[in-house]
Amino acid sequence: MAEKIQHIKKQEPSEEEQRARDLREIEDALIDNKEVILKSLSTLQHADDRGVISLLHGLFADGDKVLQVLAETMNNEENTKAIRHLLLLMGIAGKLDVEKIEPLLLKFNEGLRRAGEAGDTEEKTGYMDLVKSLKDPEVNRAITLLLTFLKGMGQETEQDMKTGGESPD
Repeated sequence: MAEKIQHIKKQEPSEEEQRARDLREIEDALIDNKEVILKSLSTLQHADDRGVISLLHGLFADGDKVLQVLAETMNNEENTKAIRHLLLLMGIAGKLDVEKIEPLLLKFNEGLRRAGEAGDTEEKTGYMDLVKSLKDPEVNRAITLLLTFLKGMGQETEQDMKTGGESPD
């Protein structure tokens, strides 16, 4: 009868065999991700053409100096306020309803265009001219729009403020 196997020794591949397996695994990964790799290389080439790679290389090479300059610059009170204000503006910009602003901007542009065409004039507007202009539907719409805007600006907004009612300065 045969003897019992007491100890199983795992056969380790040679260094050459392991290297061949690793290369095959890398080749398979390259083939499986061919499109992504080609796009990545194209993106890197565009970044290099525009000097982004050189910029990043310089930043990483002199990283300590760059971080020191950034820290000193950020420590300036004016820059700290500017960053805080920028963050507040970004938050406010996210609340803007662009669909409602667009018609107002178009009207504003039209008003600017007409004012530019009229240019400076020596003609004086009297009280009666103002009263007569109220009959003009365009003037009446504009005044109504301005009054509605002013009413909205006068509305309490403290509950919506992110700064807790404090002045940002």
